[in-house]
Amino acid sequence: MAIGKSTLGLRDPGSGVPPNSGGSRSPAGASNVGVMGRYNNIIKSQEDKSSYRGLILSNRMKVLLVSDPKTEKSAAALDVNVGYLSDPDELPGLAHFCEHMLFLGTEKYPQENEYSKFLSEHGGGSNASTAMDHTTYYFDVLPPHLGRALDIFAQFFIRPLFTESATSRELNAVNSEHEKNTTSNYWRLEQVNCALADPRHPYSKFGTGNKETLDIIPKSKGINVRDELLKFHERWYSSNIMTLAVLGKESLDELEALVVPLFGPVLDRDVTAPSWPEHPFPPSRRRTRVHCVPVKDTRSLSISFPSPDMRRYYKSGPARYVSHAVGHEGPGSLLAALKARGWCNNLSADPTGGARGFGFFDVLVDLTEEGIDHVDDIITLLFQYLAMLRAQGPQQWVWEEQRELSAISFRFQDKYEPRHFVKGHVSLLQDYPIEDVLSVYDLMTEWRPDLIEELLDCLTPENIRVAVMAKRFEEKCTQIEPWYGTKYLRETIEDAKIKTWRSATPTQELHLPSVNEYIPTRLEVLESEEESTTAAPTAPTIIKDTPLVRLWYKLDSEFRLPKATMRFSYVSPLPNSDPLHYNLCTVWVMLVRDALQQSTYSASLAGLSWSLGSEVNGITITINGYDDKQHVLLDTISGMLSAKPDPQRFEIIKEIFVRAMKNYETEQPYQHALLEQTMCLTDVCWTRPQLLAAAQVMTVDQLEDFISRMLRKVHIEGLIIGNVTKERALEMADGLEAKLPKDGTPLLAQQLLQRREVEIEKGAWYCSEIENRIHRSSCTSVYYSCGLRASRSNVLLELLEQALSEPCFHVLRTQEQLGYIVVSGVRRANGVQGLRVIVQGDKHPRYLETRIEAFISNAQEYLENMKNEEFLKFRSALAARKLEKAKHIGERATRFWSEIATQMYNFDRATIEVEQLNAVTQQDLIEYYKKHISPKSDERRKLSVHVVSTAEGGAGRLSPDNDTVIDTRSDRQPIIVTDIVEFKSRRGLYPHPVPFMSVPRKGAHCKL
Repeated sequence: MAIGKSTLGLRDPGSGVPPNSGGSRSPAGASNVGVMGRYNNIIKSQEDKSSYRGLILSNRMKVLLVSDPKTEKSAAALDVNVGYLSDPDELPGLAHFCEHMLFLGTEKYPQENEYSKFLSEHGGGSNASTAMDHTTYYFDVLPPHLGRALDIFAQFFIRPLFTESATSRELNAVNSEHEKNTTSNYWRLEQVNCALADPRHPYSKFGTGNKETLDIIPKSKGINVRDELLKFHERWYSSNIMTLAVLGKESLDELEALVVPLFGPVLDRDVTAPSWPEHPFPPSRRRTRVHCVPVKDTRSLSISFPSPDMRRYYKSGPARYVSHAVGHEGPGSLLAALKARGWCNNLSADPTGGARGFGFFDVLVDLTEEGIDHVDDIITLLFQYLAMLRAQGPQQWVWEEQRELSAISFRFQDKYEPRHFVKGHVSLLQDYPIEDVLSVYDLMTEWRPDLIEELLDCLTPENIRVAVMAKRFEEKCTQIEPWYGTKYLRETIEDAKIKTWRSATPTQELHLPSVNEYIPTRLEVLESEEESTTAAPTAPTIIKDTPLVRLWYKLDSEFRLPKATMRFSYVSPLPNSDPLHYNLCTVWVMLVRDALQQSTYSASLAGLSWSLGSEVNGITITINGYDDKQHVLLDTISGMLSAKPDPQRFEIIKEIFVRAMKNYETEQPYQHALLEQTMCLTDVCWTRPQLLAAAQVMTVDQLEDFISRMLRKVHIEGLIIGNVTKERALEMADGLEAKLPKDGTPLLAQQLLQRREVEIEKGAWYCSEIENRIHRSSCTSVYYSCGLRASRSNVLLELLEQALSEPCFHVLRTQEQLGYIVVSGVRRANGVQGLRVIVQGDKHPRYLETRIEAFISNAQEYLENMKNEEFLKFRSALAARKLEKAKHIGERATRFWSEIATQMYNFDRATIEVEQLNAVTQQDLIEYYKKHISPKSDERRKLSVHVVSTAEGGAGRLSPDNDTVIDTRSDRQPIIVTDIVEFKSRRGLYPHPVPFMSVPRKGAHCKL
């Protein structure tokens, strides 16, 4: 559950089409009872095998039905066309609080965790979000259980309980969610913007809410918040401003028969969805410059222009045209000009953050140290670019290129996760004609240069609002935003500066993007001997194996699209040999990405995504998308690896890297807990202070030497899967090998061994405690090590996590309200696995630990009392999850690559492990729990990490009743880890798991 600012893009705010407009006659078998109109003419991709139908129910709820007979998950989402802009003035955060409360019981299903428990038992999950003008709820579940899940879900909108006890408890979760956001620069700047808006406009509200706005202040005014929740639900939760999307295996007629009786009873209160045609920033609140102080040491420039709500122009896309031009990253772009001056690293330009009736066009700039001194010059360059756009006028060829790329994307789109699909489309039903709901972002049909000019007319110095965020403004900023405590200062921009910007003229340096050379021209799909219906796609095979390069390859027969995914890892022991080389590897990758930004941006626009990432043992190139031009992109990226680093860009990137290292302190407490756990359990791992010290002294000469040595002692492991011939795959691998230095030598097998995991001895309990002075929340992470990965132990651990996940959340979060973040899951690293429970909240970590242990102790009774029917539900849900097919070629590649990278090579893991799973009994699960997790076990291996808040108002002080941690086996205390190196030096290391299949080790002696 979350709250967020709307990013509306180009959606149309119209109410759609009348019930019978563009629709078709009722199909045979479909009843008209409860249905006012049907739409069977929804535009879809020609490659899309699903069937679609739109409905208008008799209560005026709009519905999108999706029939996908091959789906492995069913899903549904409901959107209410109201958000936190409609909060009562005296109750900020009420819409968000209402969203939380709907999960906690209805008259028909009064049990607080009925919904989450049912979904957990049947392989599903749920969430919700509150935006300015929308509230969206969604879930997924295994297909046989869609009907019951929809019944429980529908009651949220018919008769929710809002019980007194749940209301008082869930308020803590809302408050904890707000506390989590208080150190986020994004949330802080957004709320400063709200504070600067017209106070009569609802945009100025505090949308998240906290204990003060939803408890303390209302009580002081005699306001009963539960009563107000009921009133809010009754006023706004009306079927005529609701939309529903349901995806299932059933036919459209069957889905309709399921949905109509369940959602027909939602009351139509004849509500008009609110809209705000008056802008929150009228002319009197423009021409402003705001300086803000961040929590993280970041430097950013936000240039915002109030604009009209342009969603109704989705068929012509004027905002997309302007965004494409201003936000381009290639030669002649605004970003290229700013980077050449050393003032910025990244730039984006998008319509953002509006609600019905108003919008914004924002340009966001990531500033360098020098850039912070040239903010006005950066804005001058922006207005010079806008002057060029006006002088040249809208160019139809640019719009047509965008249209072509969007149409290709629509035709060959990857399949969505069902949950993401319904969530992404349900709100579109509010804003667009039903027949366009699938194609609204992709099919542009109307060339409207007048609308492009209309938007450009909004981007003027008279309309500008500037926000600059940097630590250096600490003393200058004397105003304080009340909800996040952000220091800021608002100023009016001088007339002389406005005049300078108004007189900006085009320059030769800035021009429109060139024709995109990466647009695919070959979109044919290769024929494969395999049948696409194969239950388990065959494994990739090694088609090239030399001392320097190994290539795995598979021609796709599963997705049948003109796409491919490739990954190439340059593996070496050098990056992890010491903190300096670890840093140099990371900075090398950052510099290469920086150097490639201009030349590869067109590829990203043309459906070719790429990444270059640094890892503990080297770097990895990943390319996804249309296969036609992938070889060109790979050649461009790999060719840049050996390029001589630019000294000026090195200093800029080094400063970014060092700043990021220092900023880690501001990350969430649970992230600190995860890192500390890794530090304790990984054999060779450098600390943040060690890395920071090394980063501050590294030089460009050291980087140049590192690159030379790295490329001379490296092994490349690659995978190519998709619409690529074997011959072409070999050509690409040969090309990479040819680019390596001729005097390079292969690595030995011993130099390619992977990291290993520290072994906690049986019966031991260790605890590492660290402090955090930024956040008021503390965190406890408890890890129960369960030993090496193997097929049977894998499924036993996953089944245990499946069974305990929902009750863990329900007890620790919903009932005990220990914090907003309560997570349980499986941790796997270096071939070893275990169960992990994380709680972040306002209590001391030692108290959080006692509550986690209490839950773990009670888990045995829960498992023993579980009915066999319930156990079988969990087992079936886990089996279905493991057997779920990949949705697209990238996901299939990720699964294969995971086996290659970990050197396990179990390419049919899901099938093999489900066979093991189906043999697991309830008693097997209980015995596994007793051995590895139970506090009574003498074989349990436990590591706790406590992140103690020492911030003002934090959880660093113990109450008298909670000053110890008690192990329920006895009155034992943990052994405190005071020196991680000493701790690891006294422990043994786990061996690596035995690979599933025999593959020769990489290195100088590897042979097929």
